[in-house]
Amino acid sequence: MTAKDAQTPVHYGPGMDARSTRVAERLKTPMLIAAALTLPTVAITESEPGGLLQDVAVALNWITWTAFLFEFVVMLSVVPDRRTWLRHHPLDFVIVFFTPPVLPAGLQSLRVLRLLRLLRLLRLAQLSREVFSLEGVRYAALLALLSVVGGAALFDAFEQRQDLDFWDDIYWAITTMTTLGSNIEPSTTGGEVVSVFVLLIGIGFVALLTGSFAQRFLAPEIAEIEEELEEEKLSAEALALRELKSVQEQLQALELAIERMASRT
Repeated sequence: MTAKDAQTPVHYGPGMDARSTRVAERLKTPMLIAAALTLPTVAITESEPGGLLQDVAVALNWITWTAFLFEFVVMLSVVPDRRTWLRHHPLDFVIVFFTPPVLPAGLQSLRVLRLLRLLRLLRLAQLSREVFSLEGVRYAALLALLSVVGGAALFDAFEQRQDLDFWDDIYWAITTMTTLGSNIEPSTTGGEVVSVFVLLIGIGFVALLTGSFAQRFLAPEIAEIEEELEEEKLSAEALALRELKSVQEQLQALELAIERMASRT
């Protein structure tokens, strides 16, 4: 650690200290995973598949809520100022106390609030640039293509009673991935599982394409704004230096005048 690093003040979140900040950083990745699992949970539940898939949705619902409860309890136990931390983390409180799986069916839709925790991914600016880059889109397109072919093959294996040929399965996979829908619907639990995964991959791919295009078109404007802010910062620093130099000159002149007065007396 250099002398400059030692003198640099470390800023913690409201009601937090070094220890609680380290704990929050360690919990960030598993909590983002838990928040992301809310998406398939809601998708499966809203489709009302019944059977094994319904059991999977119930299990995911309990797992994600328990993860949020665990994080909430751990953070309350390590933060030095619980009241301040709670005041600045209302979403954590709402998720734990307003989205438990024991709520009536009419209130279960509140669990989508868990998805708001994914907003913390916005802090990972470098990761977002890599994901939305041309190379990231290529990898996503390859994954989408493999999902179409693999999903079609799995769907055909589970839905043999429908007597579908290969192109019917490909057509089903593409329409499912693009959320267009078709007259081909799963009739088995395995087919429903494949449908959910193909649909989620398709939604993710479309979102990635949208983000990539938005970043590509908005990148020049963002760069221009960053340059303007940097210029304003530099101009402010230059102005401050000029004022400081002026004050220094005035002090030197005052010191010289005092010395002259002292020499005359």
